[in-house]
Amino acid sequence: MKQLYKLGIIVAIMLLVLLGLTKLTNKSTEQDVEINDVQTDPYSLQSEEIINGSTTEQVEGEPNLETSMNEVQENTVVVMKTNKGDITIELFTKDMPITAGNFLKLATDNYYDGIKFHRIIDGFMIQGGDPNSKDDTKQALWGTGGPGYSIEDEFVAGYSNVRGTLSMANSGPQSGGSQFFINLVDNTNLDFDKQPLTSQHPVFGRVIEGMDVVDSIGKVATGPRDIPITPVVIEDIIIK
Repeated sequence: MKQLYKLGIIVAIMLLVLLGLTKLTNKSTEQDVEINDVQTDPYSLQSEEIINGSTTEQVEGEPNLETSMNEVQENTVVVMKTNKGDITIELFTKDMPITAGNFLKLATDNYYDGIKFHRIIDGFMIQGGDPNSKDDTKQALWGTGGPGYSIEDEFVAGYSNVRGTLSMANSGPQSGGSQFFINLVDNTNLDFDKQPLTSQHPVFGRVIEGMDVVDSIGKVATGPRDIPITPVVIEDIIIK
């Protein structure tokens, strides 16, 4: 009888031990599942990496995916400061990300600082953006310079070369770089859907303040090759 009693106690103890081990194993498994869920979530880091170029996890106060996309879609306003006055320009960064984005990148890098408006034709347009114009000894080359690369042509229906718009200067298809012009009058014959021009000019911004400054620049005296006798200089471009 005593042996049966002892055997019963031993069996009971073994059952308790087995029950405890089972609970411990289940708890460990649950923890592993929670950790793996975080590590393999395809959206937790991937979307941040694509949008921000970083694998930093989302923290409180940082923009989420939807906010980031909305920010990208907003147009950008810049102030072009010249020795003749300020010109405020809205860049069409939402609809023209290549062309307007290129201009914005160059402005951010201070590329345009010190560059002159090298070609001015009253009743037509004012043109600038050639880095050669920083050097008066290279006047023969003014109008031929650029950033060392060209960008893809980008055209959006409805954006026309009307008075006050900012447009890309180029010498033919896929040849845009850093040179631009501001239309003094409606020059819709320069639009991408007009023929038989081989060099169409993408509109990527518009003057929203300071058109009087643009007009005054258009009136300056010019010499050979429409180069201003008195330099008109871009001193800075400030991103608002």
